Amino acid sequence: MIKPVINSVISVEQLAQLRMQTPGLDQGTHLNHAGASLLPRAALQAIHAHLDLEAQVGPMEAALLVADRLQSLREDAAALINASSDEIALMSSGSSAFGSVFAAMPQLRPGDRILTGRQEWGGNLANYQRAAQRAGATVETIPSQADGSVDANALAQMIDKHVRLISLTWLPANGGLINDAVAVGRVAAAAGVPYIIDAGQALGQIPVDVKALQCDVLKSAGRKHLRGPRGTALLYVRKSFLDKLEPAWVDVSSAPIAANETHLRNDARRFETSEAAVALQLGLAESVRLALNTGVAQLGAVSAALAATCRQRLATIPAICLHDQGDGARSGIVSFNLQGHDAMSLKNKLARQRIYIGANGVPYTPLDMQARVLHSIARASFSYLNTEDDVEILARALEAMI
Repeated sequence: MIKPVINSVISVEQLAQLRMQTPGLDQGTHLNHAGASLLPRAALQAIHAHLDLEAQVGPMEAALLVADRLQSLREDAAALINASSDEIALMSSGSSAFGSVFAAMPQLRPGDRILTGRQEWGGNLANYQRAAQRAGATVETIPSQADGSVDANALAQMIDKHVRLISLTWLPANGGLINDAVAVGRVAAAAGVPYIIDAGQALGQIPVDVKALQCDVLKSAGRKHLRGPRGTALLYVRKSFLDKLEPAWVDVSSAPIAANETHLRNDARRFETSEAAVALQLGLAESVRLALNTGVAQLGAVSAALAATCRQRLATIPAICLHDQGDGARSGIVSFNLQGHDAMSLKNKLARQRIYIGANGVPYTPLDMQARVLHSIARASFSYLNTEDDVEILARALEAMI
């Protein structure tokens, strides 16, 4: 029997229905939703149906037949983050979304500064550092508060005429911290500095409102808490920021030629390409619709409550050290290490028991991991699909390894 989550805003009946619509739950205890969650049956069926259609009529013809459904996906994604559909691009990964936009920004000059949070995703940071090295610019870390979260007041003191970009990973990949992205947005807006948010762990887990955030760009892979397939991502580009971006490359979709003249699209689709995995995008459409219909705030409240329960349970195990930061609300990620066990080997040992967690090394969040002298962390990440039984399954397996 499924146990209700303490103070859950989703009924036991709703939870049972959501679980019943998720075939993968029969295969083990999935606690790696921050890496990639489990597809809902509707998404799986949409992918299979379109692949069948491609086999019957041809991929090009099949894509034309579902063009209206892809536009509906842009509209639903826009509704999910309080944007306009022309500010949404469908991408193949969070990295491609970020890389396309960053490459389209004006080139850095000597003395320019990029300011990032301490928990910046390693892929983003690598791009910043390489561009800064080529240009003679610098990448600087925004100070953190005592709880590890970004210090917006300290950020305001760092602003000068040389700051070209402010970047924030909203929910870090290596713990349950939730940064105050709205406070950072106020500083960026007041200074007139472009602001990029990596919302990879946020989208589908907590409410996202790009107008309140005052960000210029926001990106997220579809495979995490949105429960979309791998190979999909959403990119938001604020309409008024679009003209400041010159894509590093274009194709016949993003910059069609007419009368010997090339014209960039005047919407976020200037970052899309004519070649796309349409079946996967239709799967993502079902996952986005599920999040909209059920309510992200309600879904996120369940995963946060389960993560809090897990932290309390793991704290009773003497050999475990918890590494989550943040004094306020936390996400569904629980980061920890078990004494005598490397995080990656621990992940593999649990997987052999069909308990699936994540494990992160320094490259994932290098600035924060180095600041806290952490070489790796094990990561259990919860979804509304999980139950309190899953917490106990994990805890008992860890106890047995001591």
